[in-house]
Amino acid sequence: MQDEDYVYDEASGEWLPAAEAAIRAEAAERVEVRDAVGNLLADGDQVTLIRDLDVKGAGQTLKRGTLIKSIRLTGDDQEIDCKFDGIKGLVLRAEFVRKR
Repeated sequence: MQDEDYVYDEASGEWLPAAEAAIRAEAAERVEVRDAVGNLLADGDQVTLIRDLDVKGAGQTLKRGTLIKSIRLTGDDQEIDCKFDGIKGLVLRAEFVRKR
């Protein structure tokens, strides 16, 4: 029988094995980003705009139905980073897109 370290988890008020506590801490740090209809988004997904969006600084409007390929999650639960022709550093709010 091996000795295992235990860690006190303040959220649950229990003593947990260190390995399980590390898994729970990692899961708590993971951010879930959901689109306008509740679909879970991930890096590399394709999304479609659900409304026209004026892009500040670019003098351009992205029309509803525009396909955005290969998104990246930013760590914020409501923002996604993406590329679009002619616009550098485009960040969209997840509430304005729908997963394809």
